Amino acid sequence: MKKVSLAILVSLSAVTGAAYAQDNGVMMSTDPAKAADVEQRAQDLQNRQQAMESAPMPEKHHKMAPHHHKKAAKAEAASS
Repeated sequence: MKKVSLAILVSLSAVTGAAYAQDNGVMMSTDPAKAADVEQRAQDLQNRQQAMESAPMPEKHHKMAPHHHKKAAKAEAASS
């Protein structure tokens, strides 16, 4: 019974924390200048996303780093 109570308490506190964190996300404004600014930013973001989608992606060439082998280093050190 204690485990169930603890699980419910933890989940409720997590939900409360998430709700509190999202409380500042949306603000209402009737100022036309602010509305125009938000719309312009949204349009800029949309244009940037479309440009990234249409731009050709260069092929990536991965260089493989040479692997150091400890056995070879020990054998070389022992022979000197």
